Order: sequence, then C-alpha cells, then structure tokens
Amino acid sequence: MESTKVSFEDTSIAFSSKSNLQLKKIYLLFASMNQNWLVKLGTFFIKLFIFLHFPIKKLIRVTVFEQFCGGETLQECNKTIENLDKSHIGTILDYSVEGEDNEKSFDKTTQEVLLTIEKAYENIAIPFAVFKVTGIASMDLLEKIQNEEELNNDEKAAFERVRERMNILCGRAHALNVRIFVDAEESWIQDTIDTLTYGMMEKYNQEQCIVYNTFQMYRKDMLQNLKEATQQARDNHFSLGVKLVRGAYMEKERQRSHEENYCEPVHETKAATDHDYNLGVVFCVENRDNISLCVGTHNEFSCKQLVDLMQKNQIDPTDKHFYFAQLLGMSDNISYNLSKAGYNVAKYVPYGPIEAVMPYLFRRAAENTSVSGQASREFVLIKREIVRRKRLMFTKK
Repeated sequence: MESTKVSFEDTSIAFSSKSNLQLKKIYLLFASMNQNWLVKLGTFFIKLFIFLHFPIKKLIRVTVFEQFCGGETLQECNKTIENLDKSHIGTILDYSVEGEDNEKSFDKTTQEVLLTIEKAYENIAIPFAVFKVTGIASMDLLEKIQNEEELNNDEKAAFERVRERMNILCGRAHALNVRIFVDAEESWIQDTIDTLTYGMMEKYNQEQCIVYNTFQMYRKDMLQNLKEATQQARDNHFSLGVKLVRGAYMEKERQRSHEENYCEPVHETKAATDHDYNLGVVFCVENRDNISLCVGTHNEFSCKQLVDLMQKNQIDPTDKHFYFAQLLGMSDNISYNLSKAGYNVAKYVPYGPIEAVMPYLFRRAAENTSVSGQASREFVLIKREIVRRKRLMFTKK
C-alpha cells in the first residue's frame, strides 16, 4: 500500500470551504478569543445579559454559536452536514443541551438522541451518534451507585429506567447499524458509566463494533483501564469500541480532590497525559483485531502518530475501524488535511437552543484560551491563509 504524506500546514486545504468574508469573520472571532481577559469579560456579560433577558441571542448566533454549533434544531444542522460532506468529512450530531435533572428531561433527551440515530441511519455522512449518560440519568444517582451506597426503592426504580434508556439507545443503534459513542464524564461517576457501557457492548458488539466507550487519558489509571477493558472484551467475546480523548474536566477533578482530600486522579503535567495518550494509540493499533478506534483530539502529533502507525501496519486509510474526530469550528487544518489524504474524519457538531448550549460554548471559549494556545494556533493559521489568498490575488493581477 502506497503511503500518503499528511501535512497539517496546508491552509489552502484547511480553509477551502470558507469564503474570504467567512475567513475574515473567523479571524476576528479568534483574535478576540486569543485575549484571555476579553473572553472572561465577555463570558461574564453574556451570562448577565441572558439572566436579565437582554435580546442578545442574535449576536451570539452570528458569532460563537455559528462557529461551534450546527443549529438550534436537528433540521438546522443539515447545512453543516452538507458542507462537511463536500470535503468528505462526517458529522457526529451532539445534542448539547444540559438539561434539568429530572425524569421528564431524561426522557426528552433519550427521544432526541434516538432522532440523531435515525438521521445517521438515513445519511451516510453521519458515521456516529453520541450521548452523555448524565443526559439520561441523575448524576447524584450515578455517584451513589459508584460509592456502593444502599438505594431506596425509588432510586432502584430510577436506575432501572436508566438501564432501559441506555438499552433503547444502543439497541436502536444496533438495529440500524449505527455506531454510537458514550461520552466520558467525571471520575466519581465514570465507573458506573463504564459498567453500563460494557453491558451494552457485551449485548450489541458481538458481530461488529456498535457501542464505543470514551477513555480520558489525563487520568492516571486510564491506560490500565483501557488494557483491562480490552481483556474483558476478549474474555466475553465482544468488540471493544474505543474513543480516546485527553479529558474535559481537569479543573473540576482537581478542585474536588482537594476539597475532599483524596489523591488527584489526573496527571500532574500535560506531558504525562500526552505520554499515556500516545501509548493508548499504540496499544489500540496493536490490538486492532478486537478494537475499533476513534482518536478524538486536536493534537497534531497524536494524529500524525496514528497516520504513521496505520501506514506502518499497512492499514488502509478508509478502514472503518479507524477514525479521527475534532470539534466543529476548531482544528480544520487537521480535519481537512486528513480527509484530503483519504482518512476517515468526523466533526463533533453540537446543536440545541442557544440558551441551553451556552455552557458548552463557554467551555469552548475557555478551552481555546487555555489549552496549549489553541486560539493562538487557529489565529495564526487563519492569518496565514488570508495572506496567502491576498498574494494569490496580487499574482493573478
């Protein structure tokens, strides 16, 4: 198999789907997000204006919402799905509403996720569905179970409803042959989520990999957890779906461990997280006979590492057991260049009412200013592409 060289520096490919006007708009957005003080100030005032019911939805819609979300409804996501598909990039529809902690909300989220599964079945441009267990279950209940506390009758009944919701989602995904991610969450409920998820895998991953669990490699124990899960899958004769991410709850994890006086579950340094993440990628490739892998990362080294491993092991770029995933509106230099080289790529596309997805957008804004200078990286690449286009126009003249 002929190897394909992949570069993440080609901005002409990265921003091929963006007009000059769109590019300038994105440039201004990331220029703002590159200023930490401005992000903090903006976040404060947006929260205040929403609380006071000021009419700022339109402003939010045409700035951060447009950049990082597909729409307010499933139907509104169609344009984003089509645009990504033109570049052979898949869409992962993520209902990002952080609902109220009650049974009505859990049932509503279940029905919405079912709609995304149906849409994925109808459209090959949607390779995965996804959900968070806290969207269909009480966090307090999940934590109580993880702590092995005794449940009263109402709590037992509530947990059975959680099992049923998971079974409805994973069962429907299996029936329609749609792969589905179970997102990772905080360490104090993750064991409960894992147990539920592996139960679904044992039931629905017999013939092929449908259900995927998410491994947050910033946790000190996660590489070992990955190895144990692989052995569990082998022992019980099911395929292990693995989505590798670095992790999304570092501040909460550290704060809670200090407050409750237990050892921090996350690595002390980013280098240690990177080390375990990259070992995890190697492990998954080595165990590809029983693992289907999605690397959910904005880290260029990790993406190049998987490309190199696939080439070394003569794994075809189109092999559906291997996927790369990034968030909509971020790291287009990775997504579009990988796709151009023939690899399987998908974008997480959050959607939901603007007010309800604001917590997600606030996290994206904070993440862009704090995680390895992500906004700076985006800003530099966009600026480079604007300069390249200006030079091209000058040359043509």
